[in-house]
Amino acid sequence: MSTIWVELLGATVHARGAKYRTRVIESGDGPPLLLLHGIGGHAEAYARNVIRLGQSARAMAIDFVWHGRSSKPPYVEGEDIPTYAEQIVDLLDAEGIERADVEGESLGGWVGLYLALHQPDRIGRLILNTTAGIRFAPGVVQERTREGREALAQRSLDAIDNPSPEKIRKRLEWLMASPERVTDELVELRLALYADPANQPALRAVFANAFGAGAAPRRTIGEGELAGVAAPTLVLWTDHNPGTGPDVGRRIAALIPDAQFHSIEDAAHWPQWEQPEEHDRLVAAFLRGEAVGERLQTTAVPGA
Repeated sequence: MSTIWVELLGATVHARGAKYRTRVIESGDGPPLLLLHGIGGHAEAYARNVIRLGQSARAMAIDFVWHGRSSKPPYVEGEDIPTYAEQIVDLLDAEGIERADVEGESLGGWVGLYLALHQPDRIGRLILNTTAGIRFAPGVVQERTREGREALAQRSLDAIDNPSPEKIRKRLEWLMASPERVTDELVELRLALYADPANQPALRAVFANAFGAGAAPRRTIGEGELAGVAAPTLVLWTDHNPGTGPDVGRRIAALIPDAQFHSIEDAAHWPQWEQPEEHDRLVAAFLRGEAVGERLQTTAVPGA
């Protein structure tokens, strides 16, 4: 298995932005494609995709604020999602990009949805990769809490409070359908980020507020709001996604007017890392305007 920087050979790394310093790993000079990681992550979540996607796009994997090597502004409870969205717009403005396609994994999908609803003129096509942040009506989806949110919360807080190779590996294994997919290099990279004194307070605030310790509610997106997403959307799910199965992805796709749904097999929460060739083939084809998944009958939400 090649190393992260062998995978990224030919990519460039830089930091841009006026209000926020955003670290970017990028490749290619086609239409801009932003690649947004999940909570506690970093741009290298897309290390296996940037070069291949850069063959037809300007693929730009970023570190969110409070993550990786991007800015660490004061954390305001309940305002993290708008801040991430503001960071994206700040980066687009700094790069002179009017509109970009966006793929968001987990938290990144939540931010992509928020942008699609609040600043639709800045979003082209949207890929929701095992997205988080949607508030479903009671009883319409099944969530395996212990496998999903509770397990992620415990492993995240353990990893940032007392970072060690063992705790970092356990946190990363939550993302994968098979634990051997967590490489030693990935553990070392994330350990270096989590053990950095400049990162620890920011990530601790991110985790604490994400997992229920915040005093203000976060900006979740009600399922009825999904009807307002105008961007052509690909909902990517997996057969082993922890906490929520493909039925959740199907419901999301049925609630967005112009959406397709596809489930990647033998993957959990990081299909772009676990099955990179299939992921990149689907994403590139979708960005070309091709049909790559199921189109589900649009579902109306009562009272929406």
